[in-house]
Amino acid sequence: MNLIEFLSCTISFYSIATQHTSRNASFLLAQLSLLTTRVKALQLQKTKNDLEMVLSIIQSKNEQLEEDLKRALQQLQNKMLKVKSYKEGLLNALGEFLGEHFPIPEKGGSTKKKLFCSFLNLILLVFQILIQQLMSTPHDPYVTINDSFWPPYIELLLRYGIALRHPEDPNRMRLEAFHM
Repeated sequence: MNLIEFLSCTISFYSIATQHTSRNASFLLAQLSLLTTRVKALQLQKTKNDLEMVLSIIQSKNEQLEEDLKRALQQLQNKMLKVKSYKEGLLNALGEFLGEHFPIPEKGGSTKKKLFCSFLNLILLVFQILIQQLMSTPHDPYVTINDSFWPPYIELLLRYGIALRHPEDPNRMRLEAFHM
């Protein structure tokens, strides 16, 4: 409530009270009740206006946050598309490299070439298993070495620093962390 409104209500009450002091006290009580009702109504109106202003501010802030979220999602989608495009480019380049340097063996080719290709396929299979284990469970990248792994392949990977043995269990190995 405004201070001027409160003072004007108080002055009007005192003027009415001085005029009617000789009259009945119930009239003064009724006037006082009307005055308090008006003061309460003015206070409620001020509270309502304040709450409407707060609601308006909150709604505008909410709209701004929604716009920011939409913008951030759009940027994230653009980045995902760029990453997918980059991934496809890398996979294509890898496919071309493998096709050029490690072609699929032709039927009726030399036995040395066939042996080399089977060696290469098996070593790549071991390498692929190591990569899958690293990607699927990065907290435990170790693979248990069983009879399906040919020991010379394992020794080749260990000797050239591509894989490492588990420090406590020699029957487990993992891919070397090349990013460090």
